Amino acid sequence: MSDDGAHGITVIAFLGSVFSPYYARSRDGDPLNHCAVNVVLYGRPQRWAMTERGRGALARDARTLTIGPSGLSWDGSALTIRIDEVTAPLPSRLSGTVRVRPEGLTPGPFVLDAEGQHRWWPLAPSSRIEVAFTRPALAWQGHAYFDTNDGDVALERSFTRWTWARAPLSDGAAILYDVVRRDGSRQDLSLRFDAAGRPRAIDPPVPAALPPTLWRLPRATRSDDGAARVLRRFEDAPFYSRSLLSARLCGEDVRPVHEALDLDRFSHPLVRLMLPFRMPRAMGR
Repeated sequence: MSDDGAHGITVIAFLGSVFSPYYARSRDGDPLNHCAVNVVLYGRPQRWAMTERGRGALARDARTLTIGPSGLSWDGSALTIRIDEVTAPLPSRLSGTVRVRPEGLTPGPFVLDAEGQHRWWPLAPSSRIEVAFTRPALAWQGHAYFDTNDGDVALERSFTRWTWARAPLSDGAAILYDVVRRDGSRQDLSLRFDAAGRPRAIDPPVPAALPPTLWRLPRATRSDDGAARVLRRFEDAPFYSRSLLSARLCGEDVRPVHEALDLDRFSHPLVRLMLPFRMPRAMGR
């Protein structure tokens, strides 16, 4: 999010796109044949890009990842993301550079399921970001978050739903991650990270209800006093939402970014048919 709250950005590099309809129905089962860089701009202007590409468009080593015309590189202190994509469903150019500068790095990943098949690593919960786009013309700075996820089986095989929230604090950040597994068990993570990335578990805050989305997707969060409200809607899909909240965590008034995911809805055939309109696949790559 920008320091003034007017702009936001999400960038996700997928190797084996978990939400890809093409990957779901592919016969090759090759995750590297289903890669994408998802870029979303919030505020004005708003943009969305997520073009899936095949193995021939992928190159990577220990410090760089290239997917088609876009790429990410790590120099030891900052992650630089070069973006050159086409938006969907209405095509336009989306070109620019994003730099994420972590204030500290965390020691390792968390396992989300009982079998150890899904791992989440909040690498840099507290970071600074610099955004500079030429198409559209846009530049701002703000606070950011950087993580990685990897898994051995499809998400919908292991989980039914989850909610996640990350809030910057005066010293570091707080993250809430409440997961409902397919067998009905739960994994509820309530974490505080200092600016250097050192984590510690905190007592789970009080559950706080949130109104359902426009698609009637149920959602909730946690806060110190059991109260939270939605300030801004970023994404509203049949199976997923991303929002900006107002809440109180770790004794501070904060504005968390909140996500809710329903994997039973995601698995519905009608939802699968809708996905290609937002996630085209590049031909011949």
